[in-house]
Amino acid sequence: MTQALGDTLLIAGRNLRRVPRIPELAIFAILQSIMFVLLFAFVFGGAIPLPDGGSYREFLMPGIFAQNIAFASVITAIGMTDDLNKGILDRFRSLPMARSAVIAGRTVSDLVYNAGILVVLMASGFVVDWRVHTGIGEFLAGVGLLLLFAFAMAWIGVWLGLNVPTVEVGQQVSFLVVFPITFLSNAFVPPQTLPPLLRTFAEWNPVSALTAATRQLWGNPNPFAAPGFPAEHPIELTIIWTAVLILIFAPLAIRKYQSISR
Repeated sequence: MTQALGDTLLIAGRNLRRVPRIPELAIFAILQSIMFVLLFAFVFGGAIPLPDGGSYREFLMPGIFAQNIAFASVITAIGMTDDLNKGILDRFRSLPMARSAVIAGRTVSDLVYNAGILVVLMASGFVVDWRVHTGIGEFLAGVGLLLLFAFAMAWIGVWLGLNVPTVEVGQQVSFLVVFPITFLSNAFVPPQTLPPLLRTFAEWNPVSALTAATRQLWGNPNPFAAPGFPAEHPIELTIIWTAVLILIFAPLAIRKYQSISR
């Protein structure tokens, strides 16, 4: 176990060293995050009223955080496919190291990477008047939920990255999976504005649960279309979704990696 943990941290460090060596990766990710904040806050904010008349920017920012965390799977899938195609995974398999460290290290490094992006997003949100109206404990709990969900999405990315032939295909497939759950959610519009079928999907959506949980923890506007479990227990629903995603995709990713290793 100690060796596996050490190998995992070594692989995670290897993946993170790519950021200063290829600074464009972080620069464009940061610029994209800031662009989303500015577009939705200033372009769409005035056109999307909230049912209770609250601040749209405070309603928006938890959704932006959740969206970027959901897109963590895209980064992971691209990284895994790139390593697979370049033969790096073959090289790792030839070394005296824990097999689990390769994919576990990828999930850990992407978790750290997304934590850095989250800091930039929060700073951007502060500039556009987003605030946390609760205590430091609730703030840290919200950040913890975001990072826990990012870890779950990273396992989805690992599985996708090991199942696609090229980086381009991995990027397209990942976006195809992530886009519906981020935009058919309560991240950008109140669920009351959606048609009935989409409204039900949006309220049970894992991204909606994460968004509503952080809004509740931080005291931001948190409208729901109807009472029910998603409206009354978003934190618990987020934890359930996170556990389900990890329990499904971590074994799938490990099994796929082991089949490649044979």
